[in-house]
Amino acid sequence: MDFNLSEDQQMLKDGVERLLADHYDFEQRKAILAGPEGRSRDLWRQFAQMGLLSLPFSEADGGLNGGPVDLMLVMEAFGRHLVVEPYLASVILAGGCLRHCASTAQRDLWLPVLMTGEGLLALAHGERSARYNLAHVETRARRAGQDWILEGAKAYVLAGDAADQLVVSARTAESTADPAGISLFLVDGNTPGLSRRGYFTQDGTRAADVDLTGVRVGADRLIGVAGSGLASVERSVDEALAALCAEAVGTMSCAHEQTVDYMKQRKQFGVAIGSFQALQHRAVDMLVLIEQARSMMLYATMMVSSPDATTRSRAVSAAKVQIGRSGKFVGEQAVQLHGGIGVTEECRVGHFYRRLTMIETMFGDTAHHLTALAQAGGVPETGG
Repeated sequence: MDFNLSEDQQMLKDGVERLLADHYDFEQRKAILAGPEGRSRDLWRQFAQMGLLSLPFSEADGGLNGGPVDLMLVMEAFGRHLVVEPYLASVILAGGCLRHCASTAQRDLWLPVLMTGEGLLALAHGERSARYNLAHVETRARRAGQDWILEGAKAYVLAGDAADQLVVSARTAESTADPAGISLFLVDGNTPGLSRRGYFTQDGTRAADVDLTGVRVGADRLIGVAGSGLASVERSVDEALAALCAEAVGTMSCAHEQTVDYMKQRKQFGVAIGSFQALQHRAVDMLVLIEQARSMMLYATMMVSSPDATTRSRAVSAAKVQIGRSGKFVGEQAVQLHGGIGVTEECRVGHFYRRLTMIETMFGDTAHHLTALAQAGGVPETGG
């Protein structure tokens, strides 16, 4: 299989890395986090100008028709620079639901706002009692004439505090954990009855808890067909998992590079600690785990576009398991090899480790995906 990048993919990779090198060093990132929104609107507009916000959408929808490899390149670069802008939340998750579920007329109306950077979207799906079960939705939607009334609560909505529009899942039929009967609605963030409590997560990104009390939306706000939303959510989450794997590989790679550089500079007993064989072995072990993670990242990227939901989910679960194991080891070693400064706010490796621990728990931790993979029959065949 040919893993070489095409000319367009290499240009995308170089362009993103150049943009982030110029505008996203560690000090600039800290300044962005200290801002009122915890993100940079200027940088978001630059993402739009580069076409990053329109990357995964089809040409018919005004996008660039990018594939999983293109998203992999973007997310790996984001991981190296610890980008906090809500690309995953807005473009991949919420945008993915619109891409997979919305009608042509709805996509024509809503996607340009996202792709131009004028509006920010977020997916409000997870609930406190769901425990990684995407089919567990207690939020309800009932008919009120031509409108819908939404009642319920959503937890840990990525970028939910700043989103202009929320893609909200609600049950329109069947029992709480039944896969059928889940619908998606696009809800304006200022709709009466919708309240949000925003907060920083441990890695510096933003999330929110969302309450919906008598939220009324028009029939035109139902995304696609009533009761068909779960498949779109599952597919968007699979794509998000593949993207998170790429981000984690970028984060681990940069953490390893910084650790090896520190080992060459830090001296103990009059010599660089990098000359100690035991520490060299630990740095090599980090590299081995990173390369294993990279292989599984490529596997997930290759398989995430599969039309078969079972094959797709098995592949991303396998990748998520390896990413979780590698991220834990690499993050711990990076901090320990830096010694006391590794846990300070001024040292990047501590922030790398925080992000890796967050990625490990997002959309299912290592134990969850290992169990799911075992129950599904293991890693699927690639078909040669």
